[in-house]
Amino acid sequence: MARFDYAVLEAAPRVPGKPRHKTREVRVGDKVFGGQNPVWVQSMTTTDTFDVEGTVEQIHALEEAGCELVRVTVPKPEDAGALSAIKDRIGIPLICDIHFDYKMALAALDHPVDKIRVNPGNIGGYDRFKQVVRKAKDKGIPMRIGVNAGSLEREINEKYGFPCPPAMVESALRLIEVAEGEGYDQIVVSLKSSDVLVAVEAYRLFAKLADYPTHIGITEAGKPPYAVTKSAAGLAPVLLDGIGDTIRISLLGDPVPEIAAAFDILQATQRRVRRPELIACPTCGRLAIDLEKIIAELEARLDGKRLPVKISVLGCVVNGPGEAREADIGIAAGNGKGMIFRNGEIVRRVDEADIVDALMEEVARWERENPAKVAAASPAGKGLEGIGRRKLPVVGV
Repeated sequence: MARFDYAVLEAAPRVPGKPRHKTREVRVGDKVFGGQNPVWVQSMTTTDTFDVEGTVEQIHALEEAGCELVRVTVPKPEDAGALSAIKDRIGIPLICDIHFDYKMALAALDHPVDKIRVNPGNIGGYDRFKQVVRKAKDKGIPMRIGVNAGSLEREINEKYGFPCPPAMVESALRLIEVAEGEGYDQIVVSLKSSDVLVAVEAYRLFAKLADYPTHIGITEAGKPPYAVTKSAAGLAPVLLDGIGDTIRISLLGDPVPEIAAAFDILQATQRRVRRPELIACPTCGRLAIDLEKIIAELEARLDGKRLPVKISVLGCVVNGPGEAREADIGIAAGNGKGMIFRNGEIVRRVDEADIVDALMEEVARWERENPAKVAAASPAGKGLEGIGRRKLPVVGV
């Protein structure tokens, strides 16, 4: 009798990955959250919002980096008064962040903003929240209910004892019920904590109970590079569970690096693939070619290319052929020679000196043969889910 139950393996999915959590759609400017739409990347300015020139300059830098939505804080009347001027000069949806004073939310809604964010813990109670909801409904502007573990309602903290995942989710659900009671459902929800485990479980718990789209992030992650690692540790499990419709990586300092970090996490989890994925082996004792030189040259020649192609470049005979067969394009090399793979089949052999040129020829061929994938990864496209010859499921259930 076998020690292990191999029937479990035979019944397991051959292609890993969970489908996207099925949510309703909410339009924010020219972006649609939820459903089968991409996981959008956003950031937040660090300027005083009333400083129109400084705020617009920073938003333009974020746009150049690929930011798709931007949030500004509105703590004072002069900040609200600057919103129209800012909106006129940027090309991405503008989100207003409101804390404490519900009147600032009402003031912001008098301007052409694309979404507002309110914090359940400090908006001032349900009556004031209802006023914001009614005006947002009248204006046709969506809202993010942004729960933060550091500012939960006192009543909820007392009920649960501390800001645990159930407490955070209850905070969000209570405001959703109030909003729905006013006939308003253009809602996005976030459940942020600086504790990775708390944030992950809060998002998972919310996804079991509600179908509203979510904005995901690890708040107050700190200073890079650790902050990026911490964010990746918290957001990868959520994304791999199919949860998340918009993402921000919260970094101390200049917000521009947040954009590349967010797209890297989306790429690694295969939730939004927009550029080549390079597979390269570590430089162990089996290495039989100058792999570092090859990868450096290949990265330089692929820089800026928006191609969702998986390229495997391995310098040994142990794992090289297997990895190359699973990639769109691959090479298994050693002792000055390399075998080029295309779609799992060996198509030619080349000398080490010709490896990069041969791979770039294959990339050009892949680009010609896959126009739909190329279009999806273009600046005007939405990116792809999954990469390589065996893709993650795309459609949520």
